[in-house]
Amino acid sequence: MAPVQGSYDYDLIVIGGGSAGLACAKEAVLNGARVACLDYVKPTPTLGTKWGVGGTCVNVGCIPKKLMHQASLLGEAVHEAAAYGWNVNEKIKPDWNKLVQSVQNHIKSVNWVTRVDLRDKKVEYINGLGSFVDSHTLLAKLKSGERTITAQTFVIAVGGRPRYPDIPGAVEYGITSDDLFSLDREPGKTLVVGAGYIGLECAGFLKGLGYEPTVMVRSIVLRGFDQQMAELVAASMEERGIPFLRKSVPLSVQKQDDGKLLVKYKNVETDEEAEDVFDTVLWAIGRKGLVDDLNLPNAGVTVQKDKIPVDSQEATNVANIYAVGDIIYGKPELTPVAVLAGRLLARRLYGGATQRMDYNDVATTVFTPLEYACVGLSEEEAVKQYGADEIEVFHGYYKPTEFFIPQKSVRYCYLKAVAERHGDQRVYGLHYIGPVAGEVIQGFAAALKSGLTINTLINTVGIHPTTAEEFTRLAITKRSGLDPTPASCCS
Repeated sequence: MAPVQGSYDYDLIVIGGGSAGLACAKEAVLNGARVACLDYVKPTPTLGTKWGVGGTCVNVGCIPKKLMHQASLLGEAVHEAAAYGWNVNEKIKPDWNKLVQSVQNHIKSVNWVTRVDLRDKKVEYINGLGSFVDSHTLLAKLKSGERTITAQTFVIAVGGRPRYPDIPGAVEYGITSDDLFSLDREPGKTLVVGAGYIGLECAGFLKGLGYEPTVMVRSIVLRGFDQQMAELVAASMEERGIPFLRKSVPLSVQKQDDGKLLVKYKNVETDEEAEDVFDTVLWAIGRKGLVDDLNLPNAGVTVQKDKIPVDSQEATNVANIYAVGDIIYGKPELTPVAVLAGRLLARRLYGGATQRMDYNDVATTVFTPLEYACVGLSEEEAVKQYGADEIEVFHGYYKPTEFFIPQKSVRYCYLKAVAERHGDQRVYGLHYIGPVAGEVIQGFAAALKSGLTINTLINTVGIHPTTAEEFTRLAITKRSGLDPTPASCCS
């Protein structure tokens, strides 16, 4: 779609300054478009937390999460070091405020670099909340007032924010991941409500930092992931001393005179009610797309369950309005997905390209204490698509070499390849629980997208001794009933 110079204030207005929006805006400018990018962060309802440009990933998502996960792993490593002969002071413990300050300093540096990058690339950054007047006109609410701007094309990339449950005290006293990474006090004994990847990751690093998390699970752990792997992740966390309240939902949160939070909850199967006291209650029950402030009916854009449905070219039902990133309906809510989708959209709009985003076989990692990474189909999805008789699952437990001396538990170090049963035995999905899971699965993700087969996998020479090489040693199938526990590491 070629821009009509002079007809509008901009060729393209991107609404949202997160991963998808920034990638799209910068790529559009490189291809000759006149671009503005709006970004505005509403303060959180409980603590009033807000942040700079960059979106969820940079400010309250992937980056601070990985840094706190790393802090947790370092604490674990310090204690393991004693077994390796290091003289370690047993009184070592983290300084929460120093950790938070270090994390926030890094985030602010990224905010600054992002602003400079937008300026250098000639993207006009507008710190304002945008709402549609019509399909070509936007009203931007700024600190200094209001501004009406027009564009030939719009890309909606506003992402989402955490949900709060509709119970007494939830908003007044609970926090979310939007607050946790800048929390100005130690979290202490924490109830994490929700067992998706955000909830499990937060509970994991809080435990590693010496706090007392409890995970409340309404139904299943890691919904949308392979459920055998999900339950192994949960079991590994329970082994580390993180309690799981299964089949439970919160009823209310009350602040006591001593400042602690009394949480009443019930078991959804037995209706039995119980209560406990916590220092912090963290909601991790899912995210809501930020469509409410956009006045989408003014532009005629269709909404589905607080998300925006799009076609294979990220186009909405309105010809000149597109959407990318976490705001779109039914696609993976992951930063690298948002970045690539945003770039490809800009190249199609302004660079004459035709490549579309492929949302299949996207690799991801859950940064729990023992990490879980996967790419492709879960075992359940493969069976549903192809039938149980057409699926072969190769699996095995393994023992990371670095776990031996500190005698760390290897009970949940496990991996599997979900594959075609007959023919070339193409691999449909790879799943791994163990150290540095993201680093392990990334290369295998490229192989899977290139048509990886079991024959190729097992005839690839592994790098010894690594955990990644265990994929090349997969020889036992679930169907065989043989023991998937290894007898030796070097034969």
